Amino acid sequence: MTLAIFLSVLIISILLGLPVAFALLLSSMALMVHMDLFSSDILAQSLVNGVDSFPLLAIPFFLIAGEVMSSGGLSVRIVSLATTYVGHRKGGLGYVAILTSILLAGLSGSAVADAAALVSILYPMMKAAKYPEGTSMGLLASGGIIAPVIPPSLPLILVGVAGGISIKNLFLGGIVPGLLMGVTLMLVWSALVRKEDLTVAPKASKADKRAALKDGIWALFLPFIIIGGIRFGVFTPTEAAVVAAVYAIFVSAIVYRELTLKKFYKVLLNAGRSTAMVMFLVGCAMVAAWLITVAQLPQQLAELLGPLVDSPRLLMAVIMILVLCVGMVMDLSPTILILVPLLMPIIKMAGIDPVYFGLMFVINTSIGLITPPVGTVLNVVCGVARVPMSTAVKGVLPFIGAYMVLLALFVAFPSIITVPMQFVIGK
Repeated sequence: MTLAIFLSVLIISILLGLPVAFALLLSSMALMVHMDLFSSDILAQSLVNGVDSFPLLAIPFFLIAGEVMSSGGLSVRIVSLATTYVGHRKGGLGYVAILTSILLAGLSGSAVADAAALVSILYPMMKAAKYPEGTSMGLLASGGIIAPVIPPSLPLILVGVAGGISIKNLFLGGIVPGLLMGVTLMLVWSALVRKEDLTVAPKASKADKRAALKDGIWALFLPFIIIGGIRFGVFTPTEAAVVAAVYAIFVSAIVYRELTLKKFYKVLLNAGRSTAMVMFLVGCAMVAAWLITVAQLPQQLAELLGPLVDSPRLLMAVIMILVLCVGMVMDLSPTILILVPLLMPIIKMAGIDPVYFGLMFVINTSIGLITPPVGTVLNVVCGVARVPMSTAVKGVLPFIGAYMVLLALFVAFPSIITVPMQFVIGK
């Protein structure tokens, strides 16, 4: 009964157009009334306690680093570097987009920011070179969703907080799956452009490559500083966020000299707004998570999925299908904050590695960012490029299919993720 009340109020609120944060708050209040626990003091205290978390401090600093990256010239130099090294291949701009996606993922951790940067810089070049419009849009959108998987990643931070999972291990474990997503895109793009009549750019000279590397080396250092610092225990993920922000500001303002005070004010304003939205959503979700625990909803869900607990792979397959369906109609962050606390007890009962589950969850919900009808990243790239949604949907389908196959492989063979993860983490 309690599970039905929580889900029905939540779904009805979202269908009525209520923001997800308020829908979560309303469903939590409905649970409190049902359990005769309603108190405005408890509600307010739980809301504040929900965001009183040291790991969440990483969010504003990573957001600042991402905004600085866009405003301070780091994104442009990453694109220029990738173009110089792989732009001469057939369909070269597509490979540039994929390589840039991987590199930008190690800088910002935001799928929307990365996709918008890719489209604004690369789409005009692809259009001028007469690349297929729909396929180009599909590739740029699909490349953008690598960002939530490769550290630094805001969704991995949310999964760590919501599920009580080590954010350090999530960060280090996300490297290999993120790279495999990039390889998957390269294979699909290669098959799609094989028969296309595309102009091939001349190969860059060694001098041009050295110049591009020299200009972009400062931007390339950032992901190595973050990952290396976390891996060798120099700083925590939260401290890494501060290091990333300070480094990005230093490079943009002192080295590249493109970050002015006026731009920096906009950076802080945008990062502040984004942080406020994320933190309020997290606070509301943590209220819901507390009430979910009090109402013993995980135990009720465990009874429904009980027969699958003894078969971890089958359980993961069912959960991934559920998450995929939810991710198609709900944005990434709310999906994480609603479902992860609900599913974690079942995952532990089945003996599934929590880090593996967290990574799979983020990969799955990231795919939801490019699937209609919601498809946040797909909407962003269409808006930036001013391309009809129908064109982008047709172009993105082969990449969604490839990601589904990769996700299925991760479910069938968990060692693809867990073995490299244990090696990187150092277990």
